Amino acid sequence: MNWLIKEEPTHYSFDDLVRDGRTAWTGVRNPLAQKHLQSMRKGDRIFYYHTGDVKAVVGIAKAASAPYPDPADKTGKLYAIEVAPVKKLTSKPTRHLRLSRWSAYLVCQ
Repeated sequence: MNWLIKEEPTHYSFDDLVRDGRTAWTGVRNPLAQKHLQSMRKGDRIFYYHTGDVKAVVGIAKAASAPYPDPADKTGKLYAIEVAPVKKLTSKPTRHLRLSRWSAYLVCQ
C-alpha cells in the first residue's frame, strides 16, 4: 500500500528523517488520518510531502513498524508508527502528478 505523509520542512524535513535514520510519527489527531495510520503495515511505501513553500513530495520512506499506541496521547485512543527513509527524490513531482499517478492515502498531523 502507498501512503502520503506531510510535514512542514521547518518542523521536521525529509533531510531530518535521513539524518535520524527513523522517527516515531506521533501526534496525528485528525480522525480520518488516524484511520489511515492504523491501516498502515510494516514495509508499506510512504511518500513524504513537504508543505509550506515547497509543496512537493521530496522523498520516499517506509513504515518501519506496525501501528502502536501513541505514547504522547494520554487518552490512549491515538496510534503512531515508526517511519524510516528510503530515498530522497531529486526531481519533485507536482501536486497534480502526485494525485493523478500515485494511489496514496493521506496521513497528516
